[in-house]
Amino acid sequence: MTNWIAVVDDDMTTLKMAGRILSNNNMRVSAMNSGKALLTFMKDNRPDIVLLDISMPDMDGFETLKLLRIQEKNDGFDSVPVIFLTADEDKDSEKKGLELGASDYVRKPFVPDVLLHRIQNIVANNETIKNLEEEASIDKLTGFLNKSAVDEKLQRICHFSKGMLVMADLDSFKLVNDIYGHDMGDKVLSMFAGLIKQNTRKEDILGRVGGDEFIIFIKNIVDEYAIKRICENINTQLMIEAKKMMGEDMHIPLGVSMGVVFVPMQGSEYDKLYSMADKALYRVKKNGKHDFELYASRDEFGGEHEGVEVEENADLEHINMILKERSAPSSALWVGNDAFTQLYRFFTRYIESYRGHACKVLFNFSVLKDMSGLDKNFQEMMEDFGEILKNLLRKSDIMVQSKANQFLLLLPEVDEDHLDRVLDRIEKGWSDYKYSDYVAIIYEREMVVSEDVVTDERRTD
Repeated sequence: MTNWIAVVDDDMTTLKMAGRILSNNNMRVSAMNSGKALLTFMKDNRPDIVLLDISMPDMDGFETLKLLRIQEKNDGFDSVPVIFLTADEDKDSEKKGLELGASDYVRKPFVPDVLLHRIQNIVANNETIKNLEEEASIDKLTGFLNKSAVDEKLQRICHFSKGMLVMADLDSFKLVNDIYGHDMGDKVLSMFAGLIKQNTRKEDILGRVGGDEFIIFIKNIVDEYAIKRICENINTQLMIEAKKMMGEDMHIPLGVSMGVVFVPMQGSEYDKLYSMADKALYRVKKNGKHDFELYASRDEFGGEHEGVEVEENADLEHINMILKERSAPSSALWVGNDAFTQLYRFFTRYIESYRGHACKVLFNFSVLKDMSGLDKNFQEMMEDFGEILKNLLRKSDIMVQSKANQFLLLLPEVDEDHLDRVLDRIEKGWSDYKYSDYVAIIYEREMVVSEDVVTDERRTD
């Protein structure tokens, strides 16, 4: 990669000489004749190294370096290495420059090999440092800054910059892990991060602060319409991409919820802004998800008393909100094999402890006649049967497609009489299905009761 060097000197001869040496060695060169010009240039450009003359009128190299470091800090940029140029042999001058943060000194007039060697050393060292810093600060799954790195960066940014701080949370993501597994969950998180990147700009700051929680700082924009557009775009694109990954029959209500705070209008202390954005996000989650909300003051949330009450109960209420899937379908829970196993074990322990009961039902299917020419294949018919089950069972019932042609149900608190009615409904629902004549259905049933109940029944007999 071509190195980019900015050269600052009020002497045109020096600028020409440096430009010739560097460009002849395949380096990109930007030349300017004052410290003020450099500061303006550095607002929008990030060269690899700055060669900065010490003795310049109006603003010398020392003052320029001081102001450059302040400017970089305020703008949230890493420090660009600076090599001082000087014809002065004064050791105190060299010491002062190094104390201010200069990386090296080069004497004028230049010895080309010495200049090139020092530039190459600094570029190599800087690249090594950047790689180490990046390795420690980047979330490997998403490529975003990790929590500690983004917190540190935004502590500075929020003090000096204008923009929008956004907390973004992936709605209903836990269901992806439960139904499709953690490998698919990682793929969805990576895809979600890609959508955030597509809908923001290169200069915006992106971080992952938790499993499915992200933080975004949108620089120099404070506009409700802009965040509305970003939120809507991501919500639309997310479902399209998720169905490409998990199939068109994926019915998890994935989406993004966003809490937004304007900087500096609502403050410049990052910790407080983070808390404000988190509260706004909480309200979106509480009120339906898949949307954004701007942070409002306590009075705007409904009065002083209500605000205090929410504050006092925030921890438990926040947990309740997370546990409750407000936008989940009002139907039986369709889970993956691993989740079903864990739930079944839990229910059997519950039954043993509280003398409860439940029922297991296993449905098996086999093909009765040739399906060629139909507009559905066997697997699609099985998916349709799954939807029939979901809509006929209670919200408390649990189901899993254990094999391509097999469904297993766990029906809590269902006795034999109630089970007959459930099976009648399922048989009726399947017989009404357009292609039910092509598939044979066989089911097995078994009651799950505590050992104490079984013993009591035996004693009664």
